[in-house]
Amino acid sequence: MADDALPDDTKLTRTKQRWANEGKFITGAARGADERLPPGQHLVRDWPVRDLERQPDVSTDRWRLTIKGLVARPVSLDWSAFMALPQTERRSDIHCVTTWSRYDNDWAGVATRTLLDLVEPRDEAAFVVLHGYDGYTSNVPLADFAAEDALIAREWQGKPLTREHGGPARLVIPHLYFWKSAKWISGIELLGADRPGFWEVNGYHRRGDPWEEERYS
Repeated sequence: MADDALPDDTKLTRTKQRWANEGKFITGAARGADERLPPGQHLVRDWPVRDLERQPDVSTDRWRLTIKGLVARPVSLDWSAFMALPQTERRSDIHCVTTWSRYDNDWAGVATRTLLDLVEPRDEAAFVVLHGYDGYTSNVPLADFAAEDALIAREWQGKPLTREHGGPARLVIPHLYFWKSAKWISGIELLGADRPGFWEVNGYHRRGDPWEEERYS
């Protein structure tokens, strides 16, 4: 599903492993009933670029999205098949585990629920592993993947998603920290048991709820 595996011994990985060991950025603050900004976060106006020093150049001619695992009908969608699916627009906030948040991001793409309807998850499916063209993986419970505002985004603020932000298509699950929303998405794999992804095996939380400060394992 991905071009090649990611190295797990880089300066960035070592730094973030240290943050996990130290519990960096954890505040322990309680969330207010009407709070929009999660604990320990600060607002930004731009959209910072965060990656593992790889930005694969994937044209729409080459792009494929494979959905497999515990599903009744596995599929492999090319760009035209993806675009032929019902398209949706969503507005949501971004919360990055490195403490920045950005409000009111306008997305266009295909809702994850549309994809799940297409493949029909089997009853025993409970978790999802996301695969990126850069070799990245992340894991989420199926219920989070199927959230009403989750989608595979191809546009941001009315323009095609740029390469640096995961274009031509990336996952967006707004209610989880953004490392869960795999860039350059190439595969969606439904499983019966949880299987940690790249950051999860390097000390980060298996779910990643910003309001519960689920930054680290």
